Amino acid sequence: MDLIRNIDKTDKLILACLIENARMPYTEIAKKVNVSAGTIHGRVKKLEKRKIITGATLRVNYEVVGYTFTAYVGVILGRTLESEKIIDRMTKIPEITVASVISGQYGILCKIRCRDTKQAKNIIYKISSIPGVIRTESMISLEESINDKERLFKSIFET
Repeated sequence: MDLIRNIDKTDKLILACLIENARMPYTEIAKKVNVSAGTIHGRVKKLEKRKIITGATLRVNYEVVGYTFTAYVGVILGRTLESEKIIDRMTKIPEITVASVISGQYGILCKIRCRDTKQAKNIIYKISSIPGVIRTESMISLEESINDKERLFKSIFET
């Protein structure tokens, strides 16, 4: 919690602008925050140095590029200790856009994005063929209803 107390109002406003649009020019942020662009640049560098900001993200509209099928794949492992090796193998499958080591029934939960069910089937077969994977269970995403960083950010830094 000390980290939160060390972020002042100006830093919070800068972070809010960057969360809204990671590519927002410093000059535009400066106008919104009512400080100079140089101040924004310096503050962002300090936020990066403190690892509060670790990079900028880009949101891709997968549907526009033809990847309209999304599924979650629960991966049941032979041994939990193999999860690191399995994750390493998964990084070679570009359709896996998210993979988390989790507790519970599955050792790993993946999010896959594909063009259609045929491609999804092939990706699931690839995952199943990784040594150490016992089996998979897939769940089709009908709609991604929430994908929002802003609400959490605002709740963390509310004063």
